[in-house]
Amino acid sequence: MQVLPRGVRHIPGWLDRAAQESLLDEVRAVVKEAPLFVPVMPRTGREMSVRMTNCGPLGWVTDTERGYRYQACHPVTGRPWPPIPRSLLDLWAELAAYPHEPQACLINFYSETAKMGLHQDRDEEDLAAPVVSISLGDSCLFRVGETRREGRTTSIRLNSGDVVILGSEGRLCFHGVDRIYPATSTLMKNGGRINLTLRRVTKP
Repeated sequence: MQVLPRGVRHIPGWLDRAAQESLLDEVRAVVKEAPLFVPVMPRTGREMSVRMTNCGPLGWVTDTERGYRYQACHPVTGRPWPPIPRSLLDLWAELAAYPHEPQACLINFYSETAKMGLHQDRDEEDLAAPVVSISLGDSCLFRVGETRREGRTTSIRLNSGDVVILGSEGRLCFHGVDRIYPATSTLMKNGGRINLTLRRVTKP
């Protein structure tokens, strides 16, 4: 049995198939209103391998001019982000053990070749709130480490419907996605993985 860092919790199969399909429909509605875009690294301008969008009062964006940040509107359309679906707010209320609602839901779409390097989620003011992550679609190899980049890491396979929570001591653990396992889920007709990340941004 793999031992995760303190404060990091993996809940396999939290969403059953029907709940996954319902949530996927809600995600598609968000993407229709707030289309996926390709984020770029602040210093290099290098495109990330994921496509992304957001829902909620705030959304996470990045570019070469202003870097990593949260803002209230889509960087391409200029329109406000769609609201966070009620099902995700309910999931947060049940699992986050935090009295205030999330303000941002990042939606990352991974193709079969996409990855996400080890990083910390530290662009938020309220680090007392956890980060709650939901997987939909193809499985991935998720790696989580310590609060030091050079710390020990542990890898686990995340499947569709799984939830990961980074809270308390694990809130600033480095984490990333090393690979996608293609054709491991039938949830999405054309394959791929969607990761939904619920975050509280400002302090109450």
